[in-house]
Amino acid sequence: MRILLLEDDIDYKETIHEFLDSLGYQVESFENGDEALNAIHFQSYQLLLLDIRVPGTNGYEIVKSIREMGNEIPVIFMTSLTDIDNLSIGYELGCNDYIRKPFASKELQYRIEQVLKLFYFHSNAQKISLVDGYFYDMKSGKLLLGEDVISLTVKEQKVWDYLIANIGEYIPTKQLWEDVWECKMVTQADIRMCIKKIRDKTSSKLISNQKGLGYRVDKKR
Repeated sequence: MRILLLEDDIDYKETIHEFLDSLGYQVESFENGDEALNAIHFQSYQLLLLDIRVPGTNGYEIVKSIREMGNEIPVIFMTSLTDIDNLSIGYELGCNDYIRKPFASKELQYRIEQVLKLFYFHSNAQKISLVDGYFYDMKSGKLLLGEDVISLTVKEQKVWDYLIANIGEYIPTKQLWEDVWECKMVTQADIRMCIKKIRDKTSSKLISNQKGLGYRVDKKR
């Protein structure tokens, strides 16, 4: 899953970035709100971690801007502001959670996991049931068959993470190329082959596709 991190304290930013990397998230970090807002408009993320008081566009203004555009991506504010007026502003604008500085890395991890569970899977369950006996473990980010972990290559894992983050929605090949391959020189055949390799390791039903719409992962019905 891709996370955008906005934090103008360089040391704090690097510490958070490294911690999220260690958990397996793809992280892009910014110190300036204008640069972060521009990235949100042109890239796809599954979560925004935003400091409020930063150079350029502040965290509140970023959320106001994207919500007015209909972008419902989940947002967690990281802030030292603690009074109820500031908390109210954030929630009224449409943030999903607050975490007060200073915070422990584990607290950030748990809050991220909870927001992602509720937003993308509408569930507090640790494991999400998929077709043909497969499960997605929210904590480890692993694809399972029973208790067995399905071994995926780095690229296959990135594709899987992207599809599971958008569970229930068709993802066009072009979107995979832009967000997973980051517009590198690959063909549609390369992307199809990567999907095929995941299916070969799992089930042909796990990732469905429809011509003109793209690829999709669904919960077990």
